[in-house]
Amino acid sequence: MRELSKYKGVIPAFYACYDQEGNISPRGVQALTRYFVEKGVKGVYVNGSSGECIYQSVEDRKIVLENVCEAAGGRLTIIAHVACNNTKDSMELAAHAESLGVDAIAAIPPIYFRLPEHAIARYWNDISGAAPDTDFVIYNIPQLAGVALTMSLFEEMRKNPRVIGVKNSSMPVQDIQMFRQAGGEDYVIFNGPDEQFISGLAIGAEGGIGGTYGAMPELFLRLEEYVKANEMEKARALQYTVNEIIYKMCSAQGNMYGVIKAVLERNEGLKLGGVREPLPPLVESDMAVVKEAAHLIREAKEKYAV
Repeated sequence: MRELSKYKGVIPAFYACYDQEGNISPRGVQALTRYFVEKGVKGVYVNGSSGECIYQSVEDRKIVLENVCEAAGGRLTIIAHVACNNTKDSMELAAHAESLGVDAIAAIPPIYFRLPEHAIARYWNDISGAAPDTDFVIYNIPQLAGVALTMSLFEEMRKNPRVIGVKNSSMPVQDIQMFRQAGGEDYVIFNGPDEQFISGLAIGAEGGIGGTYGAMPELFLRLEEYVKANEMEKARALQYTVNEIIYKMCSAQGNMYGVIKAVLERNEGLKLGGVREPLPPLVESDMAVVKEAAHLIREAKEKYAV
């Protein structure tokens, strides 16, 4: 049986960090990494959806990962999402990630063209083959990728010994159960949808990777504690509080990640920039949303003593 404990816990999805010109900010990346170290999370998931990877170049993503690894200094589990919409660039990022000593790489399926399962499997296995000494995590997010991880495709991918789990961001909680039962103890299934964090853990997920964790890591760490202690009434109440915050952060005209970065500047003093177009930037009226979301987070942290 493989040793998978380093993946079991709260793993925030890392946010894109930009300077005033909209370029990757190594200083911002390192500051955000140190923030996560100080908060005590298990690790970080770098260059995924929250990292705006679909709008970044291969070089951008290399700069981000290099600075995360430097600032983390071995204190965080690092999972690097390396998928691009072509195999060549994905393999280049996979090899680069392995050269930096990350714990695992991850990939969504190719988007736009609806590829057959055997082509998706080949894509993932080619990426994994470019990092032969690194664990591989399948990223299942059908609502954005346009294709779902089926049980037959998961069975095929388990033939690859480097595959250690699934980041499951599909909405049915039952999917976590199905992947967990099929994979058994040798695989980690990560809960993806933040709004169902406790549900995912209850049905079999042993870790979570989420895009809103970074705005309030203390609250998700407390949620994990409640579930592990079987204090489900407390967990449910806190999940409802977290969801209220998430709904608020999604209510702006600008993109949610722009809201989160503004919240982090307000609550934590982190300057991470805006979002990369075509994601919509915040407008003046969104500042009321930022202010309220930041207040709700501070209020919840005080209430739950974190």
